[in-house]
Amino acid sequence: MSTASKRVLITAGGSGIGRAMAEGFAAAGFEVWVTDLNPETVANLPEGWRGTVANAADEASVQALFAEIAEVWGGLEVLCANAGIAGPTALVEDIALDDWRSCVSVNLEGAFLAAKYATPMMKAAKAGSIIVTSSTAGQYGYPNRAPYAAAKWAMVGLTKTLAMELGPFGIRANVICPGAVEGPRMEGVLEREAAAKGMTRDQVYEGYASGTSMRSFVEAQDIANMAVFLGSDAARLVSGQVIAVDGHTENPDPKI
Repeated sequence: MSTASKRVLITAGGSGIGRAMAEGFAAAGFEVWVTDLNPETVANLPEGWRGTVANAADEASVQALFAEIAEVWGGLEVLCANAGIAGPTALVEDIALDDWRSCVSVNLEGAFLAAKYATPMMKAAKAGSIIVTSSTAGQYGYPNRAPYAAAKWAMVGLTKTLAMELGPFGIRANVICPGAVEGPRMEGVLEREAAAKGMTRDQVYEGYASGTSMRSFVEAQDIANMAVFLGSDAARLVSGQVIAVDGHTENPDPKI
């Protein structure tokens, strides 16, 4: 996979899936730039990486980020619009509007803003790859997760539209839909869902795993591997695709 002289920006690249993506791209020879909300995380990135403290859902913050990238790098080949939050776990009638807006803002508007400001750079170069991190919730929906599912579903529509608009300029846009990913963020989801359903954390965990053909959660590295492929020349004609990395979801809400 040719990755020579390629530059990648990963939003929320300081931890979790984003960090695994950053490490994967770095190992493949990309120049890496990540954003994170935590100044300490940005200050302690691996040698050779660049980082910026930025809020993915704030347009002024994103605009300043891309101005910095233009000044330092002069361009960008790959964007991983990865920033996201889990949002509330509750029945739809119990979700506060502010909690809904916060979840939709970070997930959907974060991806939109990153694409909005990356696009002019990529159009100028007549090449680029935009990779949006959605979720299997963006394919099936999930009970008790209405804001998250709605945002992740909309991210698929956004990316399909980007592929159509930007294809004539040689720019590709694809969606990765992770299944349940092992890690601290998923542990929070499991605990909240267990409380909402009156179940134990282990019961919820087994429910998620049993809903996949491979009876398994996935690792952040699995998502990173797909992202590196989509950012490489090996995927030069892969665009407008929604690719699940989930062990094949058969039932998004198994009743256990």
